[in-house]
Amino acid sequence: MAYKRAGASTSLLRGDQLTAALAGIGMRFAAQPMVNANIEDTLLSASVEALEHDDLRVLAVLMTWLRVHHPWVNADRLLRAVRPKETPRVRVFWAAVGHWLHKDRRLARLTELYRGPRIDLLSAGTDFQIRRAGEDARFAGGPLRVPANVLRDREADVLAPAELAKHHRTYHHRVLMGPTYRADMWAVLDQDPSLPAAALARRAYGSFATAWQVKHDWELLAA
Repeated sequence: MAYKRAGASTSLLRGDQLTAALAGIGMRFAAQPMVNANIEDTLLSASVEALEHDDLRVLAVLMTWLRVHHPWVNADRLLRAVRPKETPRVRVFWAAVGHWLHKDRRLARLTELYRGPRIDLLSAGTDFQIRRAGEDARFAGGPLRVPANVLRDREADVLAPAELAKHHRTYHHRVLMGPTYRADMWAVLDQDPSLPAAALARRAYGSFATAWQVKHDWELLAA
C-alpha cells in the first residue's frame, strides 16, 4: 500500500487519558504522566475539551503552557491537525492563538483558520465582564472575546522547558534540533529503532522522504 501522510490523529483524547497526556507534556495535573505523549495531539484534544466542553481550567493551563513552550511546538503539524476540525469554536481559538503569538511567524499561520466576526468564550455575561474588568490582553483584538480574570495564568501550573526536556523525549529532541518532523522521528527511533521508514513517517505524522533520510542517518550512526 502506498504511503499516505496523516495530518491529524484519528481520535481525540478525553477523560483520564487526556489528563495523563496533559501531565505528560508538562501541565501540572494530578495524574500519572503519559510517557512521551504526542504534543500536538494533546494540545488539540485540550482545546476541544476547553472550547466544546467549557473546561476553563484546562483552557487556563493550556494558555500558560503555550506562553512558556510555544517555541518548541511543531507549527506545521498543529495547523494540519486543526484544519480538519470543523467545530467553529476550536478553529476560532487557534486563530486567536495565532493572533496572540503572531511574532512567532510559524504560529501566525494559525490566523488562517478563521475569518469572521468575533465570538465570546463565555456563553453569557461577556459584555458585563468586559465592561467591569476589560479584556484578557492575550485575546484582545483577536477573534475570541475573553474577559480579564476569567483565565488564570500561573507559571507554577506548567513545567519549565529545561525540566520538561528531561522527561519528554520528543521535546528533548526538539530543543536539540528545532521543532521539526525530523526531531520527532529521532525521538520515535529512540523508542523503537526497528521501525521501517513508512511506519516511522506515520508515527511522527511526517513525510516518507524525511523518514527515509532519518532512518538512513540513524543506521549510519548505529553502524
